[in-house]
Amino acid sequence: MRSGIDILVGTPGRIKDHLQNGKLDLTKVKHVVLDEVDQMLDMGFAEQVEDILRVAYKKDSEDNPQTLLFSATCPHWVYDVAKKYMKSRYEQIDLIGKRTQKAATTVEHLAIECHWSQRAAVIGDVIQVYSGSYGRTIVFCETKKEANELALNASIKQDCQSLHGDIPQKQREITLKGFRNGTFKVLVATNVAARGLDIPEVDLVVQSSPPK
Repeated sequence: MRSGIDILVGTPGRIKDHLQNGKLDLTKVKHVVLDEVDQMLDMGFAEQVEDILRVAYKKDSEDNPQTLLFSATCPHWVYDVAKKYMKSRYEQIDLIGKRTQKAATTVEHLAIECHWSQRAAVIGDVIQVYSGSYGRTIVFCETKKEANELALNASIKQDCQSLHGDIPQKQREITLKGFRNGTFKVLVATNVAARGLDIPEVDLVVQSSPPK
């Protein structure tokens, strides 16, 4: 960074640290990209992002950096963010189009209603029926606590490990490698930890509760 760089990739907190310590100069930035903007701003980074952008942006200036926002989902507030950070004639590019409600035709979808106290037992049965002893399964949970409890529940007969935000990055990599290699057959993950997972040949995916 001292020698001068073309591209800087960073988390909001770390970039803000460098700005405050005088190690980073954003006055000549030409392009700003916010990736996963729906998650990033929803997870409480909005204030940090605003502090960073304030350095590079001047109100109503035509010389502000080109801004690109990437978002997997577009709730209404994402458009509010777009109006705030982008030029008034910004363009919206939709890579999904009219196919938003279409699911893969090669995947069978089932919805099973059960009381929360029976959920672990039902999930254990579903894994046994649809994935068996040798198939690979990913189970998504809403919370870290739920992921830990489910991973340790005796209702799941296969070897099982959990993946969530409290697990150190190095251990996460070991866990994912073990799942890819077939060391264990069931991965229980929170939705946050699941973003960007690329694991081939998964036989069954279970949402332990409907995603919000």
